[in-house]
Formats: sequence, C-alpha cells, structure tokens
Amino acid sequence: MTVLTIDLPAMYGDHHVVEVRRILLDLDGVEEVYASSGFRAAEVTYNSKKVTKKDITARLDESGYIGELPIQQETGIPVNEGNSAQETFYRHTEAYEQTNRVVSFSQQVASESRSLWPCPGMAPIISMDE
Repeated sequence: MTVLTIDLPAMYGDHHVVEVRRILLDLDGVEEVYASSGFRAAEVTYNSKKVTKKDITARLDESGYIGELPIQQETGIPVNEGNSAQETFYRHTEAYEQTNRVVSFSQQVASESRSLWPCPGMAPIISMDE
C-alpha cells in the first residue's frame, strides 16, 4: 500500500470532507481516505498497481479541490460610485439576488436633538447608590 498526502485548499468545510472521501473511495484501488477540513489536506492509502497518484490528483482537480481557493477582494470603491461591476466588489446577500440592489443597514435620523433611538434596556447608567 502507498500513502499519499495531498493539500486541498478548497476543502474548507465538513461537507467537503464527505465529498472528497466519496470521490476518492469510488476509485478502484483506494483503500482508505483520511480528510481534514481543518488542515485542508487528505491522506490517501491506495494500491499503486490499481490506481496512480496522477489518477487521484486528476479526480480531485476536476472536482475543484486542488489549487488556490479564489476569494474576491473588496476594492474600497463604494458600490454606488463605481462605473461598472468590474470596478467594485461587494459581498451580496440573498436580498441582493432578489432585488439586484445593495441593501444598506444605515438609516437617516430625522431629528438631530437625540443621538440614539430609545432601545429596550438602554438607559443612562445609574450608580448603585441612587
């Protein structure tokens, strides 16, 4: 038996561990798979007469687990000031998918006399002596 350890940067969750195990154990000759989303790696024990290292890595590569995990970076350009979608990036929520607009969590306060809205449990701090 041959043991192969493979770095899998795109395996970041337990559901990926289950899928990687399924993919590899379907290969004839793979005996055992230990996969860890914490270490983002898999240790594969296989029979080198039935399956090759190239077969194993090819199967994982076509499934998207080998290679760097692409993460978009926010540009710092506000979405409402960008000229096109290529210039700006903003993490969208499900609300964006439904409305195709950015959902803001800010609000306009009409009154300048009061800085905070009254919130339950929020009151001026009173000392224990009072």
